[in-house]
Amino acid sequence: MLQFNQRTQNLFKPDQKEPFKLSRTRLELFYNCPRCFYLDRKLGIDRPPMPSFSLNSAVDELLKREFDIHRAKGVSHPLMTAYKIKAVPFSHPKMKEWRDVFSGIRVWHKETNLLLFGAIDDIWQGPNHELFIVDYKATSTGNSINLDDEYKKQYKRQMEIYQWLARSSEDFKDYKISDTGYFVYCNGRKDKQAFDARLEFSVEIIPYQGNDFWVEPEIIRAHECLIQDKIPEPNPNCDYCQYLKAINRETARSPLPL
Repeated sequence: MLQFNQRTQNLFKPDQKEPFKLSRTRLELFYNCPRCFYLDRKLGIDRPPMPSFSLNSAVDELLKREFDIHRAKGVSHPLMTAYKIKAVPFSHPKMKEWRDVFSGIRVWHKETNLLLFGAIDDIWQGPNHELFIVDYKATSTGNSINLDDEYKKQYKRQMEIYQWLARSSEDFKDYKISDTGYFVYCNGRKDKQAFDARLEFSVEIIPYQGNDFWVEPEIIRAHECLIQDKIPEPNPNCDYCQYLKAINRETARSPLPL
């Protein structure tokens, strides 16, 4: 049975001295709905949880292990060679930390006293200390992968936040973070005759030219949202807001038994 407990820890307080941690996913939440963001980060009322995608997590973990083999050898992965990408997996003592969802790449934004962080999948290094942010994705579709699909626009924002974090982090002060990022896309094949306890993937690398100009202004707007005393208005484009609005409307007419 699903139980809801309103969170009382790690809530934003306008007068706090310690930097307030804000993850990449929570910044994305603000981008999509300031009201849901405010309810979550300030009042401890999060959206209902989504089921975890264990298969996607398995693909991520296996890709990391595979690229780590080539990282240890200091050579390109065959996929990188096939796509004529002049780079090798970046080797750095903090790679494990940058990949950890609870630490990631961290940046203290002095103006807002927010501690931004996000966990990357990989980084590749090209000539002249140039670094490329890399994100792994898994899906299963018969259509060609198109980053312009409505749902995949959030992947672009994800990449751009990672690029902003890397550019703003002291860890990367001696490197150039390229505007070009790469998505390693694994597409589960459904054209096989049988499952045979084996799922096969076609894998492609999709380059993306990021532009992180919007990230810092969005951080400032998120902070302005948190310091206000009033809950933001429901977002007409947010399914959660509209769901709650419909419930409130109907229960005002006839209260539902709890």
